[in-house]
Amino acid sequence: MQKFALVIVGAVALAGLAAPEANAAGCLRGAVAGGVIGHFAGHHGLLGAGVGCLYEHHREARHEREFRDDRDRY
Repeated sequence: MQKFALVIVGAVALAGLAAPEANAAGCLRGAVAGGVIGHFAGHHGLLGAGVGCLYEHHREARHEREFRDDRDRY
């Protein structure tokens, strides 16, 4: 459990160092949720964090694309 907490703290610290232009919308939120779910589903926290990051980034990009299309339509 201590190792898992250390990974989460490290991920949050590294996310804070990212440049504002990085455009990783949703990735941190997805990584945390995926990491927790993966940890409890067979100790696959890192795999869950990676999948959660990819999924949330995809959702945010789709939301932004739909917003941009709606804005351009009117």
